[in-house]
Amino acid sequence: MNVIEQDRDVLPTAPAVVRDNHDGETMRAIVLESFGGLESLVYTDIPKPLPKDGEVVIEVKGFGINHAEMHMRRGEWAEAAEVSGIECVGIVESCPGGEFPVGAKVAALMGGLGRTINGSYAQYTRVRAANVALIESDLPWSQLAALPETYATAWTCLFRNLKVKAGQTLLIRGATSSFGQAALKMAVAADAHVIATTRSRDRFPMLENLGAERVELERTDLAAHLAEAGQLHAVLDLVGNSTILDSLDMLRRDGSACLAGWLGGLDPIGDFNPLLRMASGVNLNFFGSFVFGSPGFPLSDVPLQQIAQQVAEGKLDAKPTRVFTFEQIHEAHRVMEAGAAGGKMVVVIE
Repeated sequence: MNVIEQDRDVLPTAPAVVRDNHDGETMRAIVLESFGGLESLVYTDIPKPLPKDGEVVIEVKGFGINHAEMHMRRGEWAEAAEVSGIECVGIVESCPGGEFPVGAKVAALMGGLGRTINGSYAQYTRVRAANVALIESDLPWSQLAALPETYATAWTCLFRNLKVKAGQTLLIRGATSSFGQAALKMAVAADAHVIATTRSRDRFPMLENLGAERVELERTDLAAHLAEAGQLHAVLDLVGNSTILDSLDMLRRDGSACLAGWLGGLDPIGDFNPLLRMASGVNLNFFGSFVFGSPGFPLSDVPLQQIAQQVAEGKLDAKPTRVFTFEQIHEAHRVMEAGAAGGKMVVVIE
């Protein structure tokens, strides 16, 4: 997930236990036993979720690792379910409402997963149909697992909020994050001209290899040092509140900036007066992936099937940087916590 949408002053006192009345069937799951370090994630057997109308029970085949789950594990989130995990890919086990055929390959994202309902760190999960999308593909589960959260969010920011088109110039601030890398790849595949930023010169070659036409060192006053300032069609700002006003200064008339990440921290923008600070005719918008599945934002709107096809055809590289087994969740969280992921990490359940 790319934003912490909850009030961080309202901390949970214990992981929320979400259990069904069940028919005796159990499944293997990674349970958040308490808040704290890696030892808080414990392997155990819990009841398998029962099917309900309007919801889909999914046999989980893989899931992405996200910073949101680290915050949940530490107790830094206002909501945290007993079973973490905000996204997954897998096979439809049951779907009483008939929204998806049994046996279909699907992706699921958010809709309370890992927060108010048990998430994807388990052999099975149950999620609302509005948070599920078909993703039939011959790609391995490890590659499909890298798509839902990262690529659904990147696609929405680029092509819904920013309406990026071929030939336009786009700046991505914070491009070395897994989300930033996905957005960079998708924008390049759409024939946009991309300038990327990073805090480390060591990351310049990586971003250039992904297709950035130029890489700039991230700074809070980048607009004063960018030749294209005042001419950009779009800015995708993943650094956040500390840079978004500077991003607005780079836009041409009718240009748009999308705020979709907080790599620079969550401190609010101070003394922001649009009348005095924004140029006429530029646009500022926001996107948070927690809205997927809400009215107006069904996950089915995102062309995950098409994205998977682009990956299969070699037009889009979505390989995860690290693939872990279900038994390696502690190592996956250790790597994430150390900031050593280098991109999207996934877990595959055999």
